[in-house]
Amino acid sequence: MAKTWPILTRSTFPPLLYLETLFMSGLRDQLLKAGLVNQKQIKKTEKEKIKQVKATSHKPAVKPSGPEGQAGAEKTARDRALNQQRLAELEKRALAAQVRQLIETRKLPRTEGEMPFHFTDNGTVKTLHLPKAQRDQLIQGQIALVKLDRQYEIVPRETGEKIAARDKRFILVLNHQEKSDDDRREDPYAHYEVPDDLIW
Repeated sequence: MAKTWPILTRSTFPPLLYLETLFMSGLRDQLLKAGLVNQKQIKKTEKEKIKQVKATSHKPAVKPSGPEGQAGAEKTARDRALNQQRLAELEKRALAAQVRQLIETRKLPRTEGEMPFHFTDNGTVKTLHLPKAQRDQLIQGQIALVKLDRQYEIVPRETGEKIAARDKRFILVLNHQEKSDDDRREDPYAHYEVPDDLIW
């Protein structure tokens, strides 16, 4: 009786792999009978061969011309624009998460104090009552005032600079550090002293 060969299409089984499988089936059967390979190893190698052939047999898509091609190009441009918007939104969220983590991990303890400190938040003047030491540090730029979820937190200057580099919207007060004595000598208003009890 003549051996019949199964009919395979290109999409289900690539022809080169089919021919290779036919020639290799004799060797495969001999290796199986000798006990050098098992059925599991054979299936694994066949799957790998199919993947290799499918990966190399893909042909580049032909771009249609005319109205279909133009519509496809417009759709691709829209998809790219939407993808860029999504990526920008993801990046914005990632930066906000980094800022949140910086504030939560590096915030300084803030206790209620006797000295008022005035600052603006979205055009509204707000007041925090801080201890004199923290207020002075805030004025001199040694610490920064940031806003996180309607809460005001105090962080070290270095952390404030990192937050400002990521997103300046979180920073409410980050003063420049006070000038050194050399800079004060060059300042024409250096001889005018600011009173210690001046509070605005």
